[in-house]
Amino acid sequence: MPKVIRIFVRTVDTMNRVIGRFAMYLIFVMLAVLLYSSVSKTFATPAIWTLEVAQFLMVAYFLLGGGYSMQLDAHVRMDLFYSRWSPRTAAIMDVITIGFLIFYLVFLLYGGVSSTLYALEYGETSYSAWSPRMAPIKIVMTIGVALMLLQAIAIFFKDLASARGEAL
Repeated sequence: MPKVIRIFVRTVDTMNRVIGRFAMYLIFVMLAVLLYSSVSKTFATPAIWTLEVAQFLMVAYFLLGGGYSMQLDAHVRMDLFYSRWSPRTAAIMDVITIGFLIFYLVFLLYGGVSSTLYALEYGETSYSAWSPRMAPIKIVMTIGVALMLLQAIAIFFKDLASARGEAL
């Protein structure tokens, strides 16, 4: 593989590892928000913002950690045939199937950018009583999808190298 591809794969892997490890700790922030919500409902006036903040944190946790999960190969895979294949055959099938994922993520990214631009331009807010601005979470969602797309491309190059019998 050319040097530029090796640098791209290394950079994307490092970026997703750092962001993914940061995103892992968002689950504790979400738990703290939900604990505060429970306590405030029991002993004081309930906070109206806790449910949406917990939802926003879960979205950030899921999408910012998606690329890291892909990098670790920690996602769900149908293992009916895959486990019986040789590493080269599995890599060839991965090259084919990752193309579908990249196609999907490109459309998802396009929709995310479009939705984010709308939220920024018109000051979109949630329909809840708290009514927070939607742009920040949409920006996080778009970044998460972009990171997954970059990781999918990096995995494509890794699988292509494996199918060719090279190490990347």
